[in-house]
Amino acid sequence: MSGHSKWATTKHKKAAIDAKRGKLFARLIKNIEVAARTGGGDPAGNPTLYDAIQKAKKNSVPADNIDRAVKRGSGAEGGGAQYETIMYEGYGPGGVAFLVECLTDNRNRAASDVRLAFTRSGGNLADPGSVSYLFTRRGIIEVPASSGVDEDTIMEAVLDAGAEDVEPAGDEFVISCDPGDLVQVRTALQKAGIDYDSAEAQFVPSTEVELDLEGVQKATRLVDALEDSDDVQNIYQNMTMSDEVRAAFDSEE
Repeated sequence: MSGHSKWATTKHKKAAIDAKRGKLFARLIKNIEVAARTGGGDPAGNPTLYDAIQKAKKNSVPADNIDRAVKRGSGAEGGGAQYETIMYEGYGPGGVAFLVECLTDNRNRAASDVRLAFTRSGGNLADPGSVSYLFTRRGIIEVPASSGVDEDTIMEAVLDAGAEDVEPAGDEFVISCDPGDLVQVRTALQKAGIDYDSAEAQFVPSTEVELDLEGVQKATRLVDALEDSDDVQNIYQNMTMSDEVRAAFDSEE
């Protein structure tokens, strides 16, 4: 029976990975569609669209899916939805601050999904402004460590373009800058021949809440519940953990 149960577990894991991959594809496609609608369908003249396409390609979204999203967004092909961006704020287990960015064509559905995720996961929604002050909007570029460059090489390439910091983070380097300098910094990387995975404006926490293993498990359940909603586009939170807690949490995966 052990072989059977192992197969069942493997199959379950594969189904979960496939489901997450499908949701990731849908979010990336939505980003492309909205960027094309906002700034036009030519990536050369629309940096936001260029970066959305770049991220989709890095995550193996098929080229024809990308092309159709650009056409729907730019109006060259019918069928595009009218999306609006809504930001929800709340607190999760352990006092972790959450910013939940939705891109939706149904405001009521998005609000219901987010509220339900918080309620069922031991968190609660907060009034606008009560959480967002804990975050700062930053330009973030992720460079894979596998690109063969080190921290000093990256900093040398992007410093004059407006980059403020380069930090190693696991299997990648994270470059941060003012959102207004994002395109210049990304362009400097390209000129230096340095590969990158994504370049986009994100919300970065100014303070962090350190959790124990149980706290991390509870906060992660809220993240998973939010990610189940098709309307949720990005989740920003200020949870952190010690190396020991991270190792224990990773061993459960």
